[in-house]
Amino acid sequence: MKRTIIKIDEELCNGCGLCVSGCHEGALQLINGKAVMISELYCDGLGACIGDCPVGAIELEEREAEAYDEVAVMERISSKGEKVVLAHLKHLKDHDQHEFLQQGIDYIKKNNLPISIDSLMDKSKPVFAGHHEHAGHHGGGCPGSQAKFFAKPDIKPAGVQYASQSELQQWPVQLHLLSPMAPYLTNADLLLAADCTAFSVGDFHSTHLKGKRLAIACPKLDTNKEVYIDKLVAMINDAKLNTLTVMIMEVPCCGGLLQIAQMATAQASRKIPLKLVVVGLQGNIIKEEWA
Repeated sequence: MKRTIIKIDEELCNGCGLCVSGCHEGALQLINGKAVMISELYCDGLGACIGDCPVGAIELEEREAEAYDEVAVMERISSKGEKVVLAHLKHLKDHDQHEFLQQGIDYIKKNNLPISIDSLMDKSKPVFAGHHEHAGHHGGGCPGSQAKFFAKPDIKPAGVQYASQSELQQWPVQLHLLSPMAPYLTNADLLLAADCTAFSVGDFHSTHLKGKRLAIACPKLDTNKEVYIDKLVAMINDAKLNTLTVMIMEVPCCGGLLQIAQMATAQASRKIPLKLVVVGLQGNIIKEEWA
């Protein structure tokens, strides 16, 4: 399967080991003075180790890799003690990886491990939080790709002037950075928008984005567009997207985004409605129809 996973530049790596101590999943080890990923099964692809690397030798990439296995991680780290296990599980909680978090908790209960999970069961916080507190590692991953869900306030603060209300409910938005495992995509209506549409349509937020999750892409300038198809297929099959709306400009090159969506919906085992919205160069809606 294709998924987000780390890549280590051995030429840049200075063997400091900060990434190894920052990886609570135990995916990294120092071998011959270099950081090495010992198993793709242990890499969750959240990128906590990126912020720990002082020389920029680690980055995230989309490639063929074994699926992350939370049970395998728990089997590997449970012997390292309560602090390591709790740091790992808090890492999952902070990144809203609730399915994996539950698998980890279930592993503790099933194996009767002497580990207190009270700190992981805080019911006072919303399921998705816009702010994340990081413990056990220095940088906490790349802030630009960290998954966030935004709770929309029902009441606007007094005395604050609003020209318009943003309807964006999650971060990141670029399709290369989106994880199909992100909890905010589960059963969601997804708007797949060409980069230029939001700058052309005056009511982009209030009319087209409201109530939807967002992914943006440029079919002309983006690279590795085949990854987009795999991601959309995973979102449809695994996240169980409800609907997919594709918004493109009227220019010919923009049609590539519709083709990507059509290929993904054709390859997916689940069938979902696909809607097309075509935007004119002056921001007018030329076409809006279910494909």
